[in-house]
Amino acid sequence: MSGIVSTSLGRNSGSVSATPVAADSITGAEIVDDAIDSEHYAAASIDEPHLADNSIDSRVYVDGSIDSEHLATGVILNDVLLKDYGEVTNAIGSAGGTRTVDLTVGNSVTATVSASTNTFVFSNPTASDELCSFSLMLTNGGSQTVAWPGTVDWAAATAPTLTASGVDCLVFWTVDGGTIWNGSTVALNLS
Repeated sequence: MSGIVSTSLGRNSGSVSATPVAADSITGAEIVDDAIDSEHYAAASIDEPHLADNSIDSRVYVDGSIDSEHLATGVILNDVLLKDYGEVTNAIGSAGGTRTVDLTVGNSVTATVSASTNTFVFSNPTASDELCSFSLMLTNGGSQTVAWPGTVDWAAATAPTLTASGVDCLVFWTVDGGTIWNGSTVALNLS
C-alpha cells in the first residue's frame, strides 16, 4: 500500500513515501520520540486547522524548544489562563537627559534619577485598538526635575510630587497607540 511506512530492508527502509498517508493511519504510538522535528516540515505545513484541541501541551516540549522564532506575532489568543508569569524588566539605569521607555524591551521599567532634568519618552506601544501598559519603579524621582511626555494625562491634570530619596511606583496605559497615555501613582516613597 502506498503511503504507509515501509517495512522493507531496502535503501529507504523505514521512510514514508511521498504519496499521502491515509487519515488516522499513523498515531503517536507508532512514532518514536524526537522522530518529528522542524527540519522535516516545510514552512507553514503545520497550522491551526491541522491540530486537534489540546494536541500540543507542555509535556511534549523541553524547556526552550518553542521560542519566538517559531511563534507568529500579532496572534489573538482566546480564553488564556496565565499562572506564575513574569514580565521582562527594562532597566533603563541611572542618568539625566532623555530617558526612553521602549516597550519592545519590557513592560516593567526601572529607572533612577541622578543628575539634571530627566525627560521621559514612551516608544513602541501596541496598536491603537489594544490596551498597552507599563509600570515604572522610579528611584529618587523628586531629587531632580522630571518631565513627562505631553501626551500623559494625570488625575486633576497634575503630575505627582515624587520622592527625593526613595522609590515611587507609577503606571501608564494607553488604548490608542500612545496618542494619550493615562498616568497614575500606585505608591509613593516605598521603602
